[in-house]
Amino acid sequence: MFERLTERLQETFRSLTGRGVLTEGNISDAMRDVRRALLEADVNYQVVKEFVARVREKCLGEEVMKSVKPGQQAIKAVSDELTALLGEGLAPLKTDGRPAVIMMVGLHGSGKTTTTAKLARLLAAKEGRKVMLAACDLHRPAAIDQLEFLGRQLDIPVHTERGTEDVPRVAVEARRRATEQGMDVLILDTAGRHQIDETLVQQLVEVKRRAQPGEILLVADAALGQEAVSVAQHFDQALGITGIVLTKLDGDARGGAALSMRHVTGRPIKFVGVGEGLEDLQPFHPERMASRILGMGDVVSLVERAAEHIEAEEARQLEEKLRENRFDLDDFLAQLRRMRKMGGLMSVLDFLPGVGAMKEQLPLAENDLDRIEGILCSMTPRERQEPGLISLSRRQRIAHGSGVAIEEVSQLLKQFEMMKRMVSAMGKGGGGGVPRGLPAGGGGPGFMPGRGMDGGRRGSNFTKSKKERRRKQKHRRR
Repeated sequence: MFERLTERLQETFRSLTGRGVLTEGNISDAMRDVRRALLEADVNYQVVKEFVARVREKCLGEEVMKSVKPGQQAIKAVSDELTALLGEGLAPLKTDGRPAVIMMVGLHGSGKTTTTAKLARLLAAKEGRKVMLAACDLHRPAAIDQLEFLGRQLDIPVHTERGTEDVPRVAVEARRRATEQGMDVLILDTAGRHQIDETLVQQLVEVKRRAQPGEILLVADAALGQEAVSVAQHFDQALGITGIVLTKLDGDARGGAALSMRHVTGRPIKFVGVGEGLEDLQPFHPERMASRILGMGDVVSLVERAAEHIEAEEARQLEEKLRENRFDLDDFLAQLRRMRKMGGLMSVLDFLPGVGAMKEQLPLAENDLDRIEGILCSMTPRERQEPGLISLSRRQRIAHGSGVAIEEVSQLLKQFEMMKRMVSAMGKGGGGGVPRGLPAGGGGPGFMPGRGMDGGRRGSNFTKSKKERRRKQKHRRR
């Protein structure tokens, strides 16, 4: 997400880096580029106009220390305004009352039912709340079935009533049941339409009146861009929404909806959906998102995500293994799988400063990890624990089992040993070791089958066989 915007903004900042001072002329040029970048990212025109005016005023009106470069001053001004645009700090859910009622609204296809389940999981698993779901989309029987299925997956009760069209009564009955069963939170999954109509609006207004929700969250598809802003305005005028949940943010390279909706409605973005898994719902941190948009990464969120998948004791044992050179291929396989749970290699790169916008240029890809995992899984447990046992015949068997060339197996083993020696030397020499809390054990550009230690790819299909190289040499001679 925001990849295009990040690239364009970084180009603009680079053009200011060599300037001795910020003048009205070079600021005007830079602001023209910023305006174009935001509009291309599908940010609302009025939002762009006000944003650029405030940044321009900051760049020209503030007294700057001599040690601060013009580019840094512009970045700070844009960063401050982006954070203000996205919202001042984390906007927590209001969970007063027992049960606290949360009403989910949105258009059909925005991911409302799945987001309802994701929110239930977040409240139950991370906050220890007792949650009940209520299927209030009575127009689509499939929506009721879907919510029941997701509830079973999460072991969360779901209130359903088939054979009725009285949605407000279902919501009231769900609240009564949740109260009787001592639930902390009740989440109402309401109906959506392909577009807003009067029947839908009146039904939702009546549900709000009778169920008295403390939160009304609009679930909006980030990829809708300008349309998402219009949808937010309509729902807010009708219901008085209390917050926004942006879905499919991982699938939209522009991200303009995120920059527009909060400003236009005045309602905070409370959560963002970043994947298809039930765990892929995150609280929205405006300052962290602003940092990612500017290509500065978001290491805090990366560490928090890593902490969810690795226990402190496990991290300590792993670091100890690395320092004592006892890290084996079993440990490395475990780290690869943990990275998958964190969203995959490409997702992790988004959080690293200066890397997210350069993913396309980096000599690595998600399927490289698939190939490595295939090779490792074709080994026996003993071979992973003692790589020195892997003879030529074993390498042939592993290559055949994983569908790769034997050279790839050999190179993986060779690079693994080189990595172990490097990490061991760093540990003994006080080079800093492995960052605490983050997955360790390689997986970076220098540790891929078919790559040198500098990360360069050695051919489109990794290492070529000797036979194929000879054939090409003969062809060139001819």
